[in-house]
Amino acid sequence: MSDAYEEDEGFFQEEEDFDDEVFENSDLEEEFDADNVVIDDYGFTVEKKRRKAYDVDYKVLSPKDLRVWQNEKIEQLTSIITLTREQALGLYRYFKWNREKLLEMYVDDPERTLHKAGVQQSDEKKHEVAEKEGTCSICFDEGLLPFFSADCNHDFCLSCYQHYLVSRIQEGETMIQCPEEGCSQIISQQSILNLLDEKFHYQFSRLLDRSFVDDSDMFRWCPAPDCPYAIECHVSQSSLNSVVPTVTCLCGKQFCFGCGRDNHQPAICPLVKVWLQKCQDDSETANWIHANTKECPKCSTTIEKNGGCNHMTCKKCKYEYCWVCLGPWSEHGTNWYSCNRYEEKSGSNARDAQTRSRASLERYLHYYNRFANHEQSAKLDHQLYDKTYQRMTQMQVDSNLSWVEVQFLKNAVDTLFDCRQTLKWTYAFAYFLVRNNQTEIFEDNQRDLELAVENLSELCESPTLDKMLSSYKQKVLDRTVYVRSRRDVLLDDTARGLAEGRWEYVVDF
Repeated sequence: MSDAYEEDEGFFQEEEDFDDEVFENSDLEEEFDADNVVIDDYGFTVEKKRRKAYDVDYKVLSPKDLRVWQNEKIEQLTSIITLTREQALGLYRYFKWNREKLLEMYVDDPERTLHKAGVQQSDEKKHEVAEKEGTCSICFDEGLLPFFSADCNHDFCLSCYQHYLVSRIQEGETMIQCPEEGCSQIISQQSILNLLDEKFHYQFSRLLDRSFVDDSDMFRWCPAPDCPYAIECHVSQSSLNSVVPTVTCLCGKQFCFGCGRDNHQPAICPLVKVWLQKCQDDSETANWIHANTKECPKCSTTIEKNGGCNHMTCKKCKYEYCWVCLGPWSEHGTNWYSCNRYEEKSGSNARDAQTRSRASLERYLHYYNRFANHEQSAKLDHQLYDKTYQRMTQMQVDSNLSWVEVQFLKNAVDTLFDCRQTLKWTYAFAYFLVRNNQTEIFEDNQRDLELAVENLSELCESPTLDKMLSSYKQKVLDRTVYVRSRRDVLLDDTARGLAEGRWEYVVDF
């Protein structure tokens, strides 16, 4: 898990981790390993959470951490080649913080690289405003005016320059070029800070941070609203066929680093993209199409029967056929309203194609309906939080339990929500799998998790009797641990299969 995780998550997170390990690693004969335990904030000795096959290494970075990271890279670059800080920053931004590419281009031709990046070739030019006689080529004011020019010496009046910079910043630009038409000179960060009021300094700094993260393949912003954190993860885009890089921000948001969507383990990003596109195209009309239409035997155009007559004429290819047997209508003689030629050889190919098409649609609906059902159940489980807090409060009133001791209910609902999300994506993953022994093992794990989730969900929604509270709490704790263990088994096996290349798919991506 992330190195940025703090150990002050709270007693129950640590207790939860400990329960998990006891359940999964209950070998009493195993020797005690002092290096594999930590002391939590409450003084308890707990076992470190072992790394799972589906875990990836990542760090959560604050805006301050990002600037420290940038400063370190700039210092490293200036120690290798003779550059000022402004030059190094400009080159890094131009090459999207790719140091290898930057060094390759710069060593080959320093002057051409600096010019191409719009970076000044010396540090002699001062970032100062000078008053002089002249005419601004933007507003055409003339006389003794304050002028400013970047290192390209294209000068404009201060007011026009400031308006120009503000408009570009408000449009989200960070590589702001000289206002002169055709000039590629980049206006330095120091010049922008000197020319603008402090209220724009923060906005521009945030733009620089955002562009830094957006330009780098190893960083991604947390997608949670108003979250200032970014994630650093070194899983490349080329490895997304073999790993699902799920990360968790300090704000609690869990998402896929590869595509930025919510956690979709165990399905890999390319399959998620194909599945969502298919759902968008097919799901809304699939049921209606299945019940009310057939394909033309000749051109496969989907046709709806809008009358009682079985004599059909395709509007696209004008082919005439029988709605019942899909054979040519010319073989039916005058039998307009009844078809006694269902086994006619000429219509068998069309019927076979129709059967395959329907079977394909039914297969899709099987997986989609279960995907949608778990998605809806996850939403309902999320709504269960309000009821859970009410029950936790009532438990405190009706018994001598503290608020800490009733947290088992919230932990159970958290587990239900996570497992519903996992089950939802198992159906998208299974839809694309080739039928073989590996698929059957996956579906067995899927079934076990689904059954465990339903049992826990039923238990969480069942009423609690005061006399049975202790027994009820123990049942919830036991089933919560078991459900988590079943989820770990499924995700662990799937992740190992991805790493080993065991999974075969019915689509190419």
